[in-house]
Amino acid sequence: MKLVAAAKVRRAQDAVLATRPFSETLQSVFGGLIQRLDGEAMDLPLLTVREVKKVTLCVITGDRGLCGGYNSFMIKKAEARYKELEKAGVTCDFVLVGKKGIKYFTRRNYPIRKQFETGQNPNAKQALEISEELLNTFLAGESDAIELLYTKFVSLIASEPSVRTLVPFSASDVTKKGDEVFQLTSDQGQFGVERTELAVVEPQEFPNDMIFEQDPLQIINSILPLYLNGQILRTLQESVASELAARMQSMQSASDNAGELAKNLSLQYNRARQAAVTQEILEIVSGAQASLISACFLCLFVSMYQL
Repeated sequence: MKLVAAAKVRRAQDAVLATRPFSETLQSVFGGLIQRLDGEAMDLPLLTVREVKKVTLCVITGDRGLCGGYNSFMIKKAEARYKELEKAGVTCDFVLVGKKGIKYFTRRNYPIRKQFETGQNPNAKQALEISEELLNTFLAGESDAIELLYTKFVSLIASEPSVRTLVPFSASDVTKKGDEVFQLTSDQGQFGVERTELAVVEPQEFPNDMIFEQDPLQIINSILPLYLNGQILRTLQESVASELAARMQSMQSASDNAGELAKNLSLQYNRARQAAVTQEILEIVSGAQASLISACFLCLFVSMYQL
């Protein structure tokens, strides 16, 4: 199971790398359009910050167990965030991704808006369904902010439950925030992770005399849902990689514990066997000594009788 999880981590890693060119181009075009507008007022729904009275929490968990504390850590993080917002007087509901989270929160009667199951191979179609639900919730005014709770892939032995505000967007986050990618490596049979910090993508330069067929604001308004979809897909892939890494570590711990248990049981068996053999030898020696003493008494008795 450890080797299977390692192979799946590689596939998840390749999927993340495959989406990089699209997200980089999108980020570059968005930055260029922001520069082209040169500080003009951007009255866009997805960039509008409203008074927060209701928050939708999108929680990403796994579909399976045997992965250590991966699911329980994420569920505890979501519960803590829910209670924190409720204490502040903010109404909350959930959009759940993953069977473990769905099962947990449904049993405890939390307010659930929508449920999704993505499996261990999330794709753009599944990410699109989730992003459309979140966008419709925000644009319809049913929620004033949407927070994404996912597990950030740190290393093969560590993952970090993270919370980030997904909507409304911040233009500075889209244009000035760098990124990082991870790669699974192996050295002498030992797995490891290499992380690479990526620089911020340079904004695309549009000539001043370029005429846009559509208004730049409309183009930005069309790009933002694509950017959201890419972010959802990336977090799904990162959560899957975190789950698989946790499963690798869990299976390694299980193998180590089983080996240690077998070693201890063998030691106890050998001690019990040695004690049994020693007891048998002592019984044989004691019997031999008793026979020798009996023979000596018999010889003495015969000698006395003959005299």
